Amino acid sequence: MGAAPTILLRDDAALRVFDTGQGGFPVVFQHGLGGDAAQVAQNFPDGPSYRLLTVECRSQGGSGAGTTRPFSIAMFADDVLAAANAAGIDRFVAGGISMGAAIALQLAARHPHRVAGLVLVRPAWAFDAAPQNMRPYVEVAELILSRPLSVARDIFATSATAARFRTEAPDNLASLLGFFARANANVFAEVMRATANDGPGVTRAAAAGLAFPTLVIGSGIDLVHPLATAHSLADAIPNAVFAEVTPKATDKGRHFAEIRAAIGSFLDTNFNNQDPS
Repeated sequence: MGAAPTILLRDDAALRVFDTGQGGFPVVFQHGLGGDAAQVAQNFPDGPSYRLLTVECRSQGGSGAGTTRPFSIAMFADDVLAAANAAGIDRFVAGGISMGAAIALQLAARHPHRVAGLVLVRPAWAFDAAPQNMRPYVEVAELILSRPLSVARDIFATSATAARFRTEAPDNLASLLGFFARANANVFAEVMRATANDGPGVTRAAAAGLAFPTLVIGSGIDLVHPLATAHSLADAIPNAVFAEVTPKATDKGRHFAEIRAAIGSFLDTNFNNQDPS
């Protein structure tokens, strides 16, 4: 993202907030677990016609961890809403990738008067906490927290989990191995374990009551973000639009281009002429 971030102090955590674009309906769009504002920029349509607000969640991107525990999706959602308040944004489209999608879903369920639409990209959670597809994150986190990093990485790289991912979802495996090389690996492992064991805190019944435009995007060849999870959310939310894009493991450039196009079309169709007030 081109614009310099501002800093939002939450408890004792200094969070980087990116607020870009000049016009259009505001979109609050969050990165995935371990991601940052650059990941959002990869997935969000280019151009100044959208006002885009992104918070780099605690211990992710350039944001500090703070001392408040436990980490949770609810904590991150509260931080995002505080950033929207600080930016003077009343109503917005809530969206995100993976963990960001869970944050957006929670914001929509808890604050329906603030959320005007939903964009859920490659969701990793539907309604249950600690889904099986997030177990590899717990496995990686527990290795990081219990062993020297080089030893932990070697153990995971030769594990049954890694062998399966190497064959079935190599892009996911690259992300998991990357966590061992993070400068803040130990504190981020706390974030990873807590978040992977958490959930969006939204029931299927609550999702069925969401009465605003929704886009759900899924893709195949992805063990962390199962296509079935995206379908489950799209089926539960009334009148949700579902889009399947090229898997990232097949063609990264096409994958991101298709996501950007789907989001751009959704926003133009539903919010191009709306007044956020």
